Amino acid sequence: MSKKLLRLMTAVCLIAMACFVFTGCGSDNKSAGSGDAKGKVLTYASPDYTTINSILNTHDELPDIIFSGLMKYDGKGNPVPDLATSYDFDQASNTYTFHLREGVKWHDGQAFTSKDVKFTLDTLTQNKDLEASIRDNYKEISSVETPDDKTVVIHLSQPNAAMLNYLTIGILPEHLLAGKDIMTDSFNQNPVGTGRYKFVSWDKGQSITVEKNTDYYDKVPNIDKIVFKVIQDENAKAAQVKSGGVDLAWLNAENAKSFRDNKDFMVYDFKTADYRAIAPNFNAPFWQKHPELVPVIGYAIDKQAIVNSVLTGQGEVAYSPLQMNKEYNNPNIEKRDFNKDVFKQKVEALGWKLGSDGIYEKDGEKLAFSVDTREYETERVDIAKVVSSQLKEVGVDMKVNIVPKLNWKSLECFLIGNAAPFDPDNGTYDLFYTNASGNYTHYSRPEVDAALAKARATYNKDERKADYNEFQKLWAEHPAYIMIAYLDGNYVANKKVTGLDTQRILGHHAVGVMWNIEDWDIK
Repeated sequence: MSKKLLRLMTAVCLIAMACFVFTGCGSDNKSAGSGDAKGKVLTYASPDYTTINSILNTHDELPDIIFSGLMKYDGKGNPVPDLATSYDFDQASNTYTFHLREGVKWHDGQAFTSKDVKFTLDTLTQNKDLEASIRDNYKEISSVETPDDKTVVIHLSQPNAAMLNYLTIGILPEHLLAGKDIMTDSFNQNPVGTGRYKFVSWDKGQSITVEKNTDYYDKVPNIDKIVFKVIQDENAKAAQVKSGGVDLAWLNAENAKSFRDNKDFMVYDFKTADYRAIAPNFNAPFWQKHPELVPVIGYAIDKQAIVNSVLTGQGEVAYSPLQMNKEYNNPNIEKRDFNKDVFKQKVEALGWKLGSDGIYEKDGEKLAFSVDTREYETERVDIAKVVSSQLKEVGVDMKVNIVPKLNWKSLECFLIGNAAPFDPDNGTYDLFYTNASGNYTHYSRPEVDAALAKARATYNKDERKADYNEFQKLWAEHPAYIMIAYLDGNYVANKKVTGLDTQRILGHHAVGVMWNIEDWDIK
């Protein structure tokens, strides 16, 4: 075969591949504004899913629009009644009484009752086989009573000031899940809820389709159908928005930048509580031996340079997991601003000496560790590479492992993303309390435990603020993470999509954009 013919065949293959990836090449990929006879269809660039179960998946959009809770968050992030019409709280006995809506139906037509609420909360508190990071948010629930179909009484063993926030969790149908293994049941891939949209189909690895619930108990959405098109790679998401393959996508800052002057698209800049940080695995040998390095390394990272470059200015330097909570943030803690001299002073005070190769060493051991990040999360990979370069300059050898999947047991560190967008308990207690259900890093400090437990157990806002100020002070002294930056949530939409409301502070992965999906439309 001649080189000329080989080059021609290669070019044809590349064009065909690009056509398939970016435009669908004639597939049924019409966007929302196409006038499709099936009604108004929105195509959304989505991460991949393994489960659509409200208590197993709390970091994605689909559970929030398929299921509904006793409470929901309003535009300001406050919990307000949803499946409940009202509630009473007796602080003396730590008892909530919820009064449920009349006439609510599951998507399969069955009536929603108080038994479904009890089933869901009992699952969260009593099912020993449940693997859910949010379990500890409900551990104060001692019992749930259902005096009738429209009344739920929740007894707490001790105060939990964040409980109304946690009762935004989507309620599960008892009639479909009672007696089943909730971790493996097919319900997780065929969900039935009471929410604004109902599940239609799932083409594994390709797309998930939902349609509006015309029997919804509140405002029925304008958009008839939403196709959650699975696109993991961040650059591919941007290409699909540009080609019209999707109507809406959360893009990283660099990709969103290219749409800002394009009259065919709208860029929505949400504030988020979504931060990026280096999270050591404190069970790993290096961090078991050297936990005192975590606060020291923070001085060696030029976080503002990362915000300016990788995030194109769309974010801010991070110092606390509660930084975006204006009511509870403590701005007076140690922020560990970039300072090479302070880093040098502190690392050498710990006995580390600069080796001939420019890397610190101590007792024959190099100051070297690795950080894992997933290959399709381009922005995280870029952040990790910049941090690695900065640390190398001051004598720290941080290797970046770009992996398809995280192995939580064997990794030394990972580039974590997390958020605490609502109550300050939500995103702190489960992550930082010793052995809590979401404590992936095995972080443990008795003083932090005490501050978090005290803050959870008081309803007085002034006292809670003092407790969270103390938590942040203690956490900053011995942090679980090396904080880097908070990200803005840059959503890019076809200009025909209307109704997105940026007043809500979004969560991890900028989740929550569809909080008011019933008000969206396609012009």
